[in-house]
Amino acid sequence: MAIMRSEQIAVENMKCGGCASTIKKALMEMDGVELVDVDVDHGRIDANVQDTVLREDMLARLARLGYPEAGKGNLLQKGISYVSCMIGKLGETKNEKAF
Repeated sequence: MAIMRSEQIAVENMKCGGCASTIKKALMEMDGVELVDVDVDHGRIDANVQDTVLREDMLARLARLGYPEAGKGNLLQKGISYVSCMIGKLGETKNEKAF
């Protein structure tokens, strides 16, 4: 059985549920990531991961999506985050059921 640990990451550029959806999907695709909770209001991610998951790999994936660790972002990442946000919103809409 793998040893689990908790990771808390504060990120920049998180604006809405679309951002949260993109972040959660991207991190859950990583081997060894078991649970991801995204707090949009506080710009915080809490994840339960196996000890084989490197924090640096999580940070790199988030930065590529436009959500760098707090205090480490740039203007390009801010622009990329808007695209990631829209993709997340489209995914949410696609998963909604019509009544």
